[in-house]
Amino acid sequence: MITSDYNKTGITPEELDDLKVIAGVKISNIKLEDYPNLLVFPDSFNEYDRDFGKKVICNISDDGKMLFTNSLVGFVGFNNTHLSIHSRFTNSGEEDYFLHYMLQKVAKINLFNLQHTMDEDSVFDFLLYLFPMYLKRAISQGVYRQYITHKYNDANVKGVIDISRHIKYNEPFNGSIAYTTREYSYDNHVTQLIRHTIEFISRYGREDIINIDADTTQAVGQIVSATPSYMSDELQSIINKNLVPVAHPYYSEYTALQRLCLQILRHEELKYGQEKDEVYGILIDAAWLWEEYLAIVLEGKFNHYLKDTGKRFYLFEPRRQQIIPDYLSFDKKIVADAKYIPLNEKSWFKDDSSSATAIYYKTITYMYRFCSTEGYLLYPHPDEDVSPIKNEIISEIDGVNGGSISKLGLSIPCGCSSFSEFSSRMKEEEYNFYSKLL
Repeated sequence: MITSDYNKTGITPEELDDLKVIAGVKISNIKLEDYPNLLVFPDSFNEYDRDFGKKVICNISDDGKMLFTNSLVGFVGFNNTHLSIHSRFTNSGEEDYFLHYMLQKVAKINLFNLQHTMDEDSVFDFLLYLFPMYLKRAISQGVYRQYITHKYNDANVKGVIDISRHIKYNEPFNGSIAYTTREYSYDNHVTQLIRHTIEFISRYGREDIINIDADTTQAVGQIVSATPSYMSDELQSIINKNLVPVAHPYYSEYTALQRLCLQILRHEELKYGQEKDEVYGILIDAAWLWEEYLAIVLEGKFNHYLKDTGKRFYLFEPRRQQIIPDYLSFDKKIVADAKYIPLNEKSWFKDDSSSATAIYYKTITYMYRFCSTEGYLLYPHPDEDVSPIKNEIISEIDGVNGGSISKLGLSIPCGCSSFSEFSSRMKEEEYNFYSKLL
């Protein structure tokens, strides 16, 4: 099945039997132990958006004939049903350039060519693009260390004597003593997993990814130095040892990196040898990607809170009801909110509807909090879509503070014959978009 985000698609009874397993499943309920082969980004959604965990993979109509998607894109499979979800900015038969463009911007890598469609292999490329970013996040907390049990048989006793092993190997006495120690080591199953991933990416022919910049090269070097016992034939053993997620308060970033590495290393197994009744795949929240991408486009004019400044804001004193505005201008006179939903479609913005209120009430609340009279909803729309006004004041705000809230669209090029052409046109649209914000 091939569909797009924020779309509805007809399904067959056979597809219904498979898809109802994942339909309605909340992102917050996707745990490694329950869905070990399904990866969802962003991983730390509690920091990104408290409402993100409430999103579901997809929904099915009451009569079981229609599938409804939201902002999640990627690939997910169950038994004989393989569901590919493109961005809505991809026409039939075209490459999904927009998703790749946003991801390479957020992950800070350069793509020179793109020859894939949104299938398993294309989504797998997403994982490779994300690896440097997740590796650098983890390494920023230091190389992962944990206690490892080592068994020795020599004359330098510094642990617990192992009587049975000693009798087995040292009778008659030869000057050595068998003993066991627990040492705090960099060479452990987590760093070994990362090392196997680095070697896999290199063999896959994507050395450019693990050498994308100086920080990534340095992080790779640290992992290589920390794993002198690496052996390529121990891959399956290392994978099995990492099926339990890392749970360490200091090395918190390693949990996401560990899961990413597992998905990369098990890609072929999942693609060709998945077990019956096992959900597998890779899903990315395009709304999260859109917000992170816009932060790069708006750099120099807006701060991306909480990420850029580390500051925390609250609606009430003392420090109650924390709020996380998407973007604030440096003088805090303009509040902007990223919206991936198709605001160019009038059905998303009907007067006095609860859905319309949900779209803009948060922005107005933040405007009031920061004494701002200008608020923006920033959304993407197709370049060929000329019907909506691209910088449209939705309405003037009634009340003492006054002000207005507007929606501003970034045009997404359509009909490009290559990724380089798409990138070139996107840079022009980004400049136009940036210049429209006062």
